[in-house]
Amino acid sequence: MSDPIAASDPPQGAARSEIEVPGVRPPRRVLMGPGPSDVPDEVLAALSRTTIGHLDPEFLRIMDELQQMLRAVFRTRNELTLAVSGTGSAGMETCVVNLIEPGDRMLVCISGVFGRRMADVARRAGADVRTIERPFGEVFTLEEIERAAREHAPKVVGIVHAETSTGAHQPLQNLADIVHQAGALLLVDCVTSLGGMPVEVDAWGLDAVYSGTQKCLSCPPGLAPVTFSPRAVEVIETRRTPVQSWYLDLTMVRQYWGGERTYHHTAPINMNYALHEALRLVLAEGLESRWRRHTTNHRALRAGLEAMGLRFFVAAEHRLPMLNAVWVPEGCDEAAVRRQLLRDFGIEIGAGLGPVKGKVWRIGLMGASCCPRNVLLLLAALEQCLKRQGLDVESGAATAAAADAYGNTD
Repeated sequence: MSDPIAASDPPQGAARSEIEVPGVRPPRRVLMGPGPSDVPDEVLAALSRTTIGHLDPEFLRIMDELQQMLRAVFRTRNELTLAVSGTGSAGMETCVVNLIEPGDRMLVCISGVFGRRMADVARRAGADVRTIERPFGEVFTLEEIERAAREHAPKVVGIVHAETSTGAHQPLQNLADIVHQAGALLLVDCVTSLGGMPVEVDAWGLDAVYSGTQKCLSCPPGLAPVTFSPRAVEVIETRRTPVQSWYLDLTMVRQYWGGERTYHHTAPINMNYALHEALRLVLAEGLESRWRRHTTNHRALRAGLEAMGLRFFVAAEHRLPMLNAVWVPEGCDEAAVRRQLLRDFGIEIGAGLGPVKGKVWRIGLMGASCCPRNVLLLLAALEQCLKRQGLDVESGAATAAAADAYGNTD
């Protein structure tokens, strides 16, 4: 016998809504842009687990485990290591506003969009911002940074490890020695690098580092892993003024993540579940193995792209394995190619930013997206797109070159 009142019917006397909204049914994509990356089923399943309270003993246990795994991925023993409730940009702002007080001098090294963003955040925090700049796609030498640090005597030096807007890898080894000799702290953007290439917080002497969940960690966007050295913690604890942002004030947030468990804000419970599972998968694979996987697939992609006649934007010695920027061929409609890749093949790649907008494609190989299947799929699809643009591309040359690269793993 059927129920005379359907479950979807409104109560008696109530008006039926005139708005009918379908459920969310996103299409399946192959995410090979600058982020987010593909998310493993296990992480999506963790995201769907039952929501419990943010002070529930079981959730506090999950937080403890999450901190332990974050320390392992950051390669640090820093006590103040946690996941900020917000995206990678919230991580950037957390590091800046907790270390900078109004009038403090900060030196920012700019060679792309995200270096500029760091400088903007610092200005809004009241810093006396000084900058040194390199053209997009280039990196800084230790000598350049040393000269600038001596000249400007900053409290903090900020730099981007993996510049997502260009695909350039900024070396960090020995940089902290220079910065510390100048009496400054070293703040580093590792949003794109963490989990995909070496990030050695303790061994490199980094003082404040932030990242994001949606790149090489292959977790949905929404949390920002951060870590602070004891030297940075001392600066936070001896501030003369309150942190500009109440929400990102680590003098309060750390009490929730620490032994006190003092309420500060309601944590995004399910996002923390997802990050917990994503970090578990990273560590189960092994950091060195994961770094090796990113490098191997990058080399195969590079071989295939070059076989199609495409040129990389960044010099070979400074290319990131997880973010590959290539010049758009002359006469090619770069936006049309991206549209065709998405429409016909379900593949997303990224456009250029800043001065290279419309001039380069940014192809991501991050986390779960970084695999031979995706490399070969993209190369075959891109070949078809370039042919439609009228380019003379040898059929099958790109995938053959990639296959050869996979065969030559020495």
